Amino acid sequence: MKRDENATLRTALAAASEDRVIFDLAGIEERYASLVRELPGVSVRFAMKACPVDEVLDRLAERGAGFDAASPQEIAQVLRTGVPAGAVHYGNTVKSDRNIADAYRLGIRNFATDSLEDVTAIALHAPGARVFCRLATQGDGALWGLGRKFGCSESDAVRVLEAARSSGLTPAGLSVHVGSQQMTAEAWRNAFDSLADVLAALNRRGILPDHVNLGGGLPALGCADRTGTPLDPPMDKIFATIREGIQHLEEVSAAPLDFVIEPGRHLVADHGAIRAHVSRLSAREQPNGEREYWLYLSCGKFNGLYEMDELQYRLEFPTHTEPVPERVPAIIAGPTCDSDDAYAPEGRPVRVPEGLASGDPVWIFGCGAYAVSYMTRGFNGFDPLPCAFA
Repeated sequence: MKRDENATLRTALAAASEDRVIFDLAGIEERYASLVRELPGVSVRFAMKACPVDEVLDRLAERGAGFDAASPQEIAQVLRTGVPAGAVHYGNTVKSDRNIADAYRLGIRNFATDSLEDVTAIALHAPGARVFCRLATQGDGALWGLGRKFGCSESDAVRVLEAARSSGLTPAGLSVHVGSQQMTAEAWRNAFDSLADVLAALNRRGILPDHVNLGGGLPALGCADRTGTPLDPPMDKIFATIREGIQHLEEVSAAPLDFVIEPGRHLVADHGAIRAHVSRLSAREQPNGEREYWLYLSCGKFNGLYEMDELQYRLEFPTHTEPVPERVPAIIAGPTCDSDDAYAPEGRPVRVPEGLASGDPVWIFGCGAYAVSYMTRGFNGFDPLPCAFA
């Protein structure tokens, strides 16, 4: 990161006296502008599931972003920003007949698909719509590979788009997703190879897609993985690979292509933080005789830190900085009566100040993506965190 992207968040965190999740809207704008510079000519459609917060959606819409929505409810929410329906696509390949009809009624004409059955349903409930077919990827190199549930083989993609043409739909494009928090450039290179093969096969059959959707997967920068290793994705190499891949597809395609990308966490993760507090730091003897520290926080997996299974969030303790405090290795846990509401999954506890007391504030960084999306409606009686803006 070229500057301290947490400075604005720290100021807002210091001013907060109650627990909340805070978003740096200006930081999100800057990340969007940086992405547009890196991938000129590529349309950005924010994967709104990463942060379905009205103020964030409004700010991105003002900057020119479109949106990737996964349900009629998301579509209705994002249309309230004032973006035209043409700047929104239904990017979920999993949808019922009613979902399709509701989206079509809301003005959506671009649908993702990956099966013949879904094409039949779209043709019936969204006649004349445009469809783009999602190719399966391995997901190697990503924290979340997104394998199996989404996407089809290269040969199936040809069959799906041929069926779309026969059903009166427009076989408009192809899409991929290299896996969420993708840490390698090689995954993108492999995805472009698959896209090129399918484009060539479609062109031979007289099907000329007009766009390629590059999906999500661009990583956030500010967390560690579950082993505690800081995430350090090779962003320059990733962007160079994407630009090279776009150029290759333009050379392969028999018709001009537009390109779309669907960033989610890349735009928002590093620009959100949580102000929480300590419930208790306790040490308990385990059955093996060892004494183990547990740091219980006021928020956990069910109200803000859902991704703790794969990510190790960066914690700061603003009232324990000077002098340098003695630290102890602790397992971090949320406040609920659920054993899954904790993380040290690789047996690597986090070192925390030994003097922490109930009520001490805790600042948790890297929470701008999925913190709000995955919150429950008060599991165990612990409320979801309210949103605030820096």
